[in-house]
Amino acid sequence: MPAPLDEYPIHQTPLSMSRVVTSDKNFYDRSYFNVLDRASLGDDDGPFLVTGFGVYPNLGVTDAFAVARRGDRQWAVRFSDALEERSLDMKVGDGYRIEVLEPLRRVRVVCEGDDAGGLGFDLTWEGTCPAVQEQPHLLTNGLRPQIDSSRFAQTGSWSGVLSLGGEDVTVTPDTWMGTRDRSWGIRGVGDPDPAGRLADQPSEGFWWLYVPLRFDGFSVVVIVQENPDGFRTLNDATRIWDDGRVEQLGWPRVEFKYRSGTRQAVSATLNMSASDGSPVVVEVVPHTGIALHVGGGYGGDPDWGHGQWRGRNWVDRAVYDLADPAIAGRIPFGVSDFSASATCNGIPGAGLFEHASLGRHDPTGFADWSSVAP
Repeated sequence: MPAPLDEYPIHQTPLSMSRVVTSDKNFYDRSYFNVLDRASLGDDDGPFLVTGFGVYPNLGVTDAFAVARRGDRQWAVRFSDALEERSLDMKVGDGYRIEVLEPLRRVRVVCEGDDAGGLGFDLTWEGTCPAVQEQPHLLTNGLRPQIDSSRFAQTGSWSGVLSLGGEDVTVTPDTWMGTRDRSWGIRGVGDPDPAGRLADQPSEGFWWLYVPLRFDGFSVVVIVQENPDGFRTLNDATRIWDDGRVEQLGWPRVEFKYRSGTRQAVSATLNMSASDGSPVVVEVVPHTGIALHVGGGYGGDPDWGHGQWRGRNWVDRAVYDLADPAIAGRIPFGVSDFSASATCNGIPGAGLFEHASLGRHDPTGFADWSSVAP
């Protein structure tokens, strides 16, 4: 059957837009945003919000999530529904929607709140630099792709209202900013696949760094993914000038400082080179952190996962106490997003610091899954 999208001249294959070219259940199409207040960076009680929306055509599911942190509390709301005909409407039930006001420039994101004073927002994003295509992302387990996707990223500012814990916060673009990405391809979604042979060769580790940052006049986006022995399987470093120029920054040399007894980064230095060979040094300090697998549905979340079928118009809300040992013990075993302050050759900026250090990673001296910084 034709889908509403078939009215538009956007086809890439002989298929209807209701179908994707692969039958892999793990095909996904997702939006991600984060929201931070530069004025509160360094304040332990400063708010930080992460939210996203996904479509899973081969599972017949669409869903969304929002997770916000302030102090030691982390609020989460999840929405899921049946994916009917594919169209330009990006919504999940009556509770969550994304409106594209100007493609690649302005987007409105709405998450309906509740009467209990939980999490809700009506926020409009405006890009502060052009969206940039990132390097293709491939991660394999043996011969099988775990991730095989494309993505673009962008920095921007926010305006609107954020409701959190019974308080309405006015969001203005003079201090509120964030980063976003759109990705699509293959990634583990829905109920897990049978482990099969891969159960006999579990991963030794995973090391990931994603740092999109906004500075005056330009943005910097850095991605580093490494195997346990330090072999780099994804390397992408670009500077995107506000006038549209995109400059490659070469091979980042990464220096980390971890808090003793943990794998939580205290700071990171990214040493890169401009197109003329001059040094580009980015210093990053992470602040408020959100564990994406504590309420956000990312890998390792026991409460909910992206693409899982939960029935029609499903909504779930939770508040997590991050000081609870049962919750705190989960945090190191997944990806965390942090609001971050930064400098680039001394120019101040801010953005996202996303990091995971799981299992063995020889360059940082972590020998196995239990290793921590001295």
